Amino acid sequence: MGGQTSKNLETSMQHTLLQESIERALNPAATIAKTTMSVTPIAALATFGLLVAPAFAQDAAQDQSGQKLETITVTGSNIRRVDIETSNPVVTIDRAAIAKSGKLTLGDLVQQLPAVTGPNTNPQVNNGGGTGSSSIGLRGLGSQRTLVLINGHRFLSGDPNAIPANMVERIEVLTDGASSVYGSDAIAGVVNFILRNDYQGAEFSTSYGISDHDDGTSKGYQFTFGQSSDKGSIMAGVSYKKIDGVLSSHRSFSKNAVSRSGTTSAPIQTVIGGSTRSPYGHILIPAAFKPDFPGCKSGYIARNPGASGLNVATDYHCYTDSDKYNYATVNLVLTPQERTGLFLNGNYKLTDNVEAYLSVLHNKTSAAFQLAPALFGSPFGAVVSKDNYYNPFHEDFKDKAGFFTTRLESLGNRRAQTGRNDDQASTGFKGSFTVWNEQQWNWDIGYDYGHATFQTLTLALPNVDKLNIAMGPSFLDTDGIVKCGKPGAIIANCTPFNPFNVQDPNSVAVLRANGSPGVSNLFLKETVKRIDLNGGLFELPAGTMQLAVGANYRTEYTNSAVDTSLVTNSLGRCTLGSQCASALQGGYNVKEAYAELFIPVLKDLPFAHALNVTVGDRFSKYSTFGSTNNSKIAIEYRPIEDLLLRGTVSKVFRAPTVTNIFGGAAAAAPKISRDPCAFNAPTPTTPNPNASNPACLGVPALGSFSNENVTQATQLDNAISSGAKYANFPIGPEFGKSFDFGVVYDPHWLEGLSVSTDIWRMYLKNNITGVGAQSVIDLCFGGQTRYCPLISRVTSGARQGQIQLLTQPTTNLGRVDVGGVDFAGNYRLPETAFGRFKVGLNATYMKRYDVETAPGLAANSVYHYAGHFMNFGSAQASACPGAGGGICLFPRWRAQASLGWQMGPFDASWAMRYIGRFRMGSQAASQDTHPYGSGNPSLDGLFTDFGATVYNDVQFGYNLEALNTRIDVGINNISDKQPPFLYANNTLNANTDPSDFDLLGRYYFARLTVKF
Repeated sequence: MGGQTSKNLETSMQHTLLQESIERALNPAATIAKTTMSVTPIAALATFGLLVAPAFAQDAAQDQSGQKLETITVTGSNIRRVDIETSNPVVTIDRAAIAKSGKLTLGDLVQQLPAVTGPNTNPQVNNGGGTGSSSIGLRGLGSQRTLVLINGHRFLSGDPNAIPANMVERIEVLTDGASSVYGSDAIAGVVNFILRNDYQGAEFSTSYGISDHDDGTSKGYQFTFGQSSDKGSIMAGVSYKKIDGVLSSHRSFSKNAVSRSGTTSAPIQTVIGGSTRSPYGHILIPAAFKPDFPGCKSGYIARNPGASGLNVATDYHCYTDSDKYNYATVNLVLTPQERTGLFLNGNYKLTDNVEAYLSVLHNKTSAAFQLAPALFGSPFGAVVSKDNYYNPFHEDFKDKAGFFTTRLESLGNRRAQTGRNDDQASTGFKGSFTVWNEQQWNWDIGYDYGHATFQTLTLALPNVDKLNIAMGPSFLDTDGIVKCGKPGAIIANCTPFNPFNVQDPNSVAVLRANGSPGVSNLFLKETVKRIDLNGGLFELPAGTMQLAVGANYRTEYTNSAVDTSLVTNSLGRCTLGSQCASALQGGYNVKEAYAELFIPVLKDLPFAHALNVTVGDRFSKYSTFGSTNNSKIAIEYRPIEDLLLRGTVSKVFRAPTVTNIFGGAAAAAPKISRDPCAFNAPTPTTPNPNASNPACLGVPALGSFSNENVTQATQLDNAISSGAKYANFPIGPEFGKSFDFGVVYDPHWLEGLSVSTDIWRMYLKNNITGVGAQSVIDLCFGGQTRYCPLISRVTSGARQGQIQLLTQPTTNLGRVDVGGVDFAGNYRLPETAFGRFKVGLNATYMKRYDVETAPGLAANSVYHYAGHFMNFGSAQASACPGAGGGICLFPRWRAQASLGWQMGPFDASWAMRYIGRFRMGSQAASQDTHPYGSGNPSLDGLFTDFGATVYNDVQFGYNLEALNTRIDVGINNISDKQPPFLYANNTLNANTDPSDFDLLGRYYFARLTVKF
């Protein structure tokens, strides 16, 4: 992996082809894109933000001697050039790197690039993942701000795992904003998967992998064949991959939910615990029974193991941390998945100047996740009658009256199975013609279609409505059987349920009889009609001025259907208690036109070997919010042939999606780290000065108040996330600017060396974001009253002031500023008696990552993310782009290094991945994420510094030329490096960050490839 080399293509066509073969053999990362079917992704500027079709476009130009030079489109532009290194910073992962990698998915491979950071989904993410997909978020701005393309065309699902690896020629990653080229979403950059074509023959490969713990087994098969002729080519293939899941209990770092606590004056302690929602209950002590539990600091009780639960005084004890439920053991550190893929890529020449093309991809994925047993209790809609035979407290438990929770362990673990299909097709006609002054022009008229379907089946959920009937009035009849109803008014077909003892055989039977599966379906569709035209205008002293223009019409459509038992009600609940969601149907269209002009200014002058300027603009008109213009200017300056100075300034924007706008209420389980309404009163009659704030409506006016979700470090019981319309919030596009200034040096005196440095920066305003629970509370408390109706608190009773329901809306909020430096270096050493060697380095330094939550308003907070980990539930994580209120990690340094060797039929490689050190917590009050708890001054200012993490992978290969066979074996994470321990109270998965670190440990793989 590394940046592309820079020099112009040689003047001789034969020399060009020879050099291309050498480059592929010795320096795959610098391979020159050359096909007859599609244009590079960055070139996609021209075609509606999608480029041409299934292959690279190339044409012939002439140098001063009349020799023909091949022209290509470079990622990030629609202009065809003879230069393969331009103003666009591009990192390439070539086919050799893909084939030699032992990574489980393509997403794993791309996510390891230094420019990819922040919260990303992958198969290691169990809570919040489990669909088999991976996301790519460049610069830490989230996957929604990174555009994924296939051959320069928008890929609807954006999931790299859905692309069969055997169809990919290389992956090009543009690390610069490109809205003027591709339109919406290309804010942080573009990831373009270039397909193979012009292949002759057949190829079969099989692979196998297993971890050092004898789990996480992966098996795969791939078959590819192709046929080419003067009239065209066709290439097709099939692929299959199966990956077994791994339980968290199979790894020492994840088998327990370990929480950390301490103060500035007391030792830091770690406690194996987890959730307060345990199978033995978590019951707020009713006033009448408080004398039975004197000195109980928690204010809650739990049932004694083995006790019936029918006698309060003897069957219960004061709830302590030792009663917490260790949910971690049943979670997953690797979610299972099975994937089958098909693809077809072909073109046919209708005439010498016109050809038809078609590219089709189909992928079917089955995946799953597993969570601890379902939660149950009054916060989740359970209602227990005071007249229920099994209710020893003789008071109603519902909403504001009484409070209890339990975990339905006897119902089994919650499991969700997802089946998904991804289909993508691009087709059309393309050709060329010659106009005035013999200038060649190229045209492309095409149609792109993509759709994705998801069907999710969630198991082991309780039917709350049915259980509520079973928890209504009941009595012990004269025949010794407990029955629903009252004497003389027995409820038929009802078996009473004891929610205070879910291990009782009768309770187990009732639960299993009333457990229900939940089904949801999601359908996404995208269509693009496009036309693109590019070619030379006229000759200037420094070369040909070129123009690219185009237009497209794109439609987006989303339709989700949800089982009625999962539909969220106004209280954030549903019949099945959790995994609640809402149906959604909506769409929009966008009309776009673009133009890009390349102007060669100077050439072959002293201190001006070349000076080129590129300007571009894209006009977009959305049916949902109106129109926008986004432009760019790029400069390339070569004072000497070996040195390139480049710079690009672009406007970027992102339009709200259908879900952003129309998404209904969906269940959420956010965490908060503080409640500004909390007050530690010196006396019970001391007024709470915070009680009059609109954010504190319902908080007791006198005496102390503390938020139980904060003090107990628990997630909110009732919270929902929604689109803008549901929450009655306005929404529009986000916008900003992207800057990149770099230098590339390819010395002619040291052949094979290329080094580059790019300074980059971008800022965004009016960010489209789901406002996290902590931000909703802080904004309302800070005077942004439009957020106050989103907070509902208990207004009376023992839990007065506690949050009863909170809505997290999607809207425009905040500003993000990111900036840093990229470094790349590649050197192919001269051949020696010991073989051929090549070394590479790719690194990113993040200088700044600043987020303003509400610029210009009194409630504004400024968070500095660079070099820090924002733990789950912190205000900083709540505002983190793309995190969804989860966690965010932004180490300042990320890097990759590689060493390759080849001698005869043997080759080997070593790859190193470096994730720099970071800090969790802060001494600065405004930046403190409170990783050890919050609520009193002794918890402020605590932090932990974590050192750098280094992973090493090795690979060995051997070509059996006589048998047309290749064997590859390798080990990933050869030192079995364990991830940093970040603790359960700070994370959602496995006590660590699955987006950045390896959870499997040492992993062995082997691959056999046979060509026919």
